Amino acid sequence: VQLQASGGGLVQVGGSLRLSCAASGRTFSRYAVGWFRQAPGKEREFVAAISWSSISTHYADSVEGRFTISRDNAKNTVYLQMNSLKPEDTAVYYCAADLSDVVTGYPDRYDYWGQGTLVTVSS
Repeated sequence: VQLQASGGGLVQVGGSLRLSCAASGRTFSRYAVGWFRQAPGKEREFVAAISWSSISTHYADSVEGRFTISRDNAKNTVYLQMNSLKPEDTAVYYCAADLSDVVTGYPDRYDYWGQGTLVTVSS
């Protein structure tokens, strides 16, 4: 599975962005997708994840209620809608696929990673 993240950019505090993660290659497999982020000088952290069926989702406490993860399997794309953005949301955002279709915040469970997309929230 190859993953391509896009949609990052510069936004003001309180604004919104929608990130996309487009998959190609082994897309006939059922896989969960997670979003992670890494801010300068900090470790990578979990943001949100969604199962193949979309029945199961999981969010980090820091984004619960502000971010929404969704997917369109017909388009092989997973989305991360980010609202009420804060300066601390500034980071490079990565998407990853777990071929066992497990919704988890542990990065070691993910099999494939896309390149990151930069989100900058200005105050």
